[in-house]
Amino acid sequence: MFQVFFAVVTGLIGAALLHLVIVLALPDFSERDAYTRVLAEGEIHRFYPLGEKPDAAGLSKDDPFVDMAVCAFDVSERPVRLTAANGGVPFWSLAIYDQSSNEMFSINDRTSAGGVLDLVIATPVQLTTLRKALPPVISQSILFETRQAEGYVVLRSLAPQKSFAEIASQFLSGAICAPFEARSRSRF
Repeated sequence: MFQVFFAVVTGLIGAALLHLVIVLALPDFSERDAYTRVLAEGEIHRFYPLGEKPDAAGLSKDDPFVDMAVCAFDVSERPVRLTAANGGVPFWSLAIYDQSSNEMFSINDRTSAGGVLDLVIATPVQLTTLRKALPPVISQSILFETRQAEGYVVLRSLAPQKSFAEIASQFLSGAICAPFEARSRSRF
């Protein structure tokens, strides 16, 4: 009987200590999620290239043959347009994530129009407004609807050989992640 009581008390004390450690460690872990790290790169609506070694935000590329750039976005005010001209990179891909790092959408050069990155991220209301009077500048763009106002994108470019390194770097440095404002004509 004493052994059972001792086992139960030991288990309860151990569980209480474990819960205490988890609760005290939670703030430290919550500040190291991917979205927080992307925000720590700098201002939103701008691509930041990642290097081989972790930067100040703790982000780095994980494959020596793939160059990467990240961009945090916020579509609460206006849609965001992502563009990049394909200057000969053998492969590129883009993934859109929400604040919880859930992948919402992905695309690559094989599934885009002409191998060019041209994508608009918008809320349902913004997308409806855009579709009513589609500006010619985004007539060929892929329109992505999100209910999450904030998130981040990861743009990857393949550089399988050293000869592709400059092309991949130029592709990422020329990529644009910026708010999009459709110029509407005055009715008067």
